[in-house]
Amino acid sequence: MNKEKRLDMLTRLRENNPNPTTELNFSTPFELLIAVLLSAQATDVSVNKATAKLYPVANTPQAILDLGLEGLINYVKTIGLFNTKAKNTIKTCQIFG
Repeated sequence: MNKEKRLDMLTRLRENNPNPTTELNFSTPFELLIAVLLSAQATDVSVNKATAKLYPVANTPQAILDLGLEGLINYVKTIGLFNTKAKNTIKTCQIFG
């Protein structure tokens, strides 16, 4: 897909839905990023339950890194594919850290 087609597609999306929303709970752009990472092949409800426990403890890249992989898994183990999602979340946080 070339640049012109991408721009056309994004313009149409913006015209048809100028204020998109999500059912994922978040307070910061970083929290949204993590929620989206966790939401692949999972319900928003299951992600919201996990992040409701995670975010009060760790809602920054460094705080998640401080949890470590096993600590993070304890918060996201109720979400499908949690091992892979936890590893990818840690890798994402390392980019910011």
